[in-house]
Amino acid sequence: MRLRRTMLGKSQDQMARALGVSFQQVQKYERGTNRISASRLFDVSRFLNVPVSYFFEDLTEDAVAARDEEVKVTFANASDPIPGIEDDPMKRTESLELIQTYWRLPTDTVRGRVLEMLKSLVRSSAE
Repeated sequence: MRLRRTMLGKSQDQMARALGVSFQQVQKYERGTNRISASRLFDVSRFLNVPVSYFFEDLTEDAVAARDEEVKVTFANASDPIPGIEDDPMKRTESLELIQTYWRLPTDTVRGRVLEMLKSLVRSSAE
């Protein structure tokens, strides 16, 4: 949550006002001190302009399995892909970090060289 907020250049105070909570509450959400309700998570996702799934993208299968055991819930076919829904790499934290870092490069020339290097790596790994 904090990474995306800072990438957008938003302060905790701006986020707090948009959510109708104190900036201290936003701090607690970001640190994981306070739990966040489903409806508040939805509001946060709207403020940060990401889908709610953004907050769960790095959740491991082991963590999911442990949570299922903890609450005694079994989800039939939960790991089966949902037809028609593609994994969008642009919604991943790693992609956002890469883009932010790329645009911090000092010149168009440097950015062009980095882009060509990445394309070259892709080509060589495909061979």
